[in-house]
Amino acid sequence: MNFDVSTIQDYFNVEYILVGMAGIILYLLYYVYTKDALYNKNIHSVASVAEELNREIYYLKKNMTETQKSIQQNTRGMSDKEIYEEIERSVYDMVQPLSLGFKQLQENIIAIDSQIESRVSSLENGVKQFSIPNSVNGNDDEKILSLYKQGISLETISKELNISQPEVEFVLKINKLQ
Repeated sequence: MNFDVSTIQDYFNVEYILVGMAGIILYLLYYVYTKDALYNKNIHSVASVAEELNREIYYLKKNMTETQKSIQQNTRGMSDKEIYEEIERSVYDMVQPLSLGFKQLQENIIAIDSQIESRVSSLENGVKQFSIPNSVNGNDDEKILSLYKQGISLETISKELNISQPEVEFVLKINKLQ
C-alpha cells in the first residue's frame, strides 16, 4: 500500500472535523436537555394554576347552589326585580375570581409560548450553522459521479483525480450510488 503524506493529512483532517461535529452535537443535546427541564418546570406551574382554577370552580359551583337555595327560600318575600339583582350580584361574585384566574393563565401561556418560540428559533439558527458539506472536494463530485457511471473502477477514479479511494467511496455513498 502506498500512502502519501497528503492522503494521511486529509484523513486526519476529516477525523478532526468529525470529532468537532460530534462535540457540537453533544453540546446541542445537552442544551436541549437543560431547556426541556426548564419547559417542564413552566408546564408544572401552568398545571398548578389550572388545578387552582378547578378548585375555585368547585367552590363557586357549591356557592352557587347554596345561593340558589337561599334565593328559592327568599323568593316568597322578594319582587322579581330584587331576585334579578340578587342573581346578578351572585353571578358577578362567582365569575370575578374565575375571570382573574383565566387572565393569569393566559398571561402564563403567552409568556411560555414566546420563550419557546425564541429558543426554538435560536436552536434553528445554531443548527443551520453546522451543516454537513455536500462534497469532499467541491467540483470533484461531478467528475467522480461521471467516471463511476462510465464504469470506471474506484481505484482508477482515485488515481486519475488524485484523491483517496475512501473519499471517492464517500462521494458515491452521499449520492447513493454505492
